[in-house]
Amino acid sequence: MSNENRRSPALPAGLEGWPLLGALAAILTVASVAAFASIGGSDSIRMAIRLTARTSLALFLLAFTASALFRICQNPWTRWQLRNRRQLGLGFAVSHLLHAIAIIALAVTDPQLFAALGGSSMLIAGGSAYLVIAAMAATSFDRTAALIGAVAWRRLHLFGAWYIWLSFMVTFGKRAQLDMAYWPFIAALLSAAALRLIVNVLPFPVLRR
Repeated sequence: MSNENRRSPALPAGLEGWPLLGALAAILTVASVAAFASIGGSDSIRMAIRLTARTSLALFLLAFTASALFRICQNPWTRWQLRNRRQLGLGFAVSHLLHAIAIIALAVTDPQLFAALGGSSMLIAGGSAYLVIAAMAATSFDRTAALIGAVAWRRLHLFGAWYIWLSFMVTFGKRAQLDMAYWPFIAALLSAAALRLIVNVLPFPVLRR
């Protein structure tokens, strides 16, 4: 059995494959509902928006760095991360769907606040990212990936990963100009990009499939 297919002893046995995605979807949904119900009104909705933005970033970075981290350091965690990269990516898609629902809820319940925070321009800018996320999620299954072919799949997911990374950089970058609490997120995004670029330049071992 290859190293990447060994189960990580440091992680719960059930957190693998599709059960992992089910657990992520359940946790994200419960957390979002709890945020919606916590305070009431627009403040609760904004709390849900912030929560899902952060969970989306965390799950995206886990999927985005999986291959690079495994090539640099093969250990139980990076094997698990690489093995479950698809589910982590789909977990990100679920989180960002909840994020979109929260944004729409704010637009409906408090249109003045929504307009003050960016309004239609935010929807237009975010809409293209959601189209990319939807395309990547739809082709994250064996059957749909086979339909478009390996070359098209690689191009879509390579372009999509960097497009989403850029979208996060723009979104969090705007907030970092007003609130220093967002700078750790910017640092995480820049570190993830540097990691992938370094791995592509330096002669790290090729992933064994």
